[in-house]
Amino acid sequence: MQLTPTERDRLLLFGAAELARARRARGRRLNVPEATALIADTVCEAARDGARLAEAVAAARKVLGPEDVLPGVPDVVTEIHVEAVFDDGSRLAVVGDPFGGGGLGALAPGAVLPGAGEVPGPEPVCVLAVRNTAPVPISVTSHFHFFESNPRLAFDRAAAYGMRLAEPAGSSTRFAPGHSCAVALVPIGGDRVVIGFAGLVDGPLDAPGAKEEALRRAAACGYLGVSGATGGASTTGGTSTTGGTGGTGASDTTEAAGGAAATGAAGTANRSVAQDGHDQEAAQ
Repeated sequence: MQLTPTERDRLLLFGAAELARARRARGRRLNVPEATALIADTVCEAARDGARLAEAVAAARKVLGPEDVLPGVPDVVTEIHVEAVFDDGSRLAVVGDPFGGGGLGALAPGAVLPGAGEVPGPEPVCVLAVRNTAPVPISVTSHFHFFESNPRLAFDRAAAYGMRLAEPAGSSTRFAPGHSCAVALVPIGGDRVVIGFAGLVDGPLDAPGAKEEALRRAAACGYLGVSGATGGASTTGGTSTTGGTGGTGASDTTEAAGGAAATGAAGTANRSVAQDGHDQEAAQ
């Protein structure tokens, strides 16, 4: 019997749900995969019986309560997504709050507890003036190697080698088209090995000749702010105050005002974020 990948997934889900039903019948409280499989299977079976999307989701919410699952499961499983085949075609069913509450809050496994106070960030060791010469906004996230950020950002690349933004992890700085601003940088910590990004380093930052080779590659690829860069030789964003080196990886994002837009770089993948809210990947 030849089964499609979707059919094999459905049988796997059904098997996990049957195991959950058997353990529940023996009085066992269900864990995360068991509870997820049982609720998802309920949606699929309701769809098979001719129920509409809203009816299938409502039926799934009635299957398990907080007393049927192990402590902490409602805190981990806050929403279940499953694609089911209804009479009018395949639909994505989203079962929110599948257990009707019962979370442990601050006592849940993996809960993030507030600290005693605000932890101060690292002191900047370098402040650079940066100008966005692109016609679209450009965002750079906290742990992106700033030296390798978008080639249309004009600043002193040599001063930014081995540095990252002095921002909390996960945050970013947005550069509007044609605007200039000052950014604070801190050294990359740890082993100071940079892999990926724009491919200008791809190795230890402090290896002999690594900085010179990275500057040569940046110039060859037309990065602004590097001597000999094509399309804008030795263009920098302004003066810089330096005091160290640093930075480890995240992403460099280009936001298009009405569609996908991107800029060229050696092996860079910039993300174009369209104004309608959909993400589009633009591989350079």
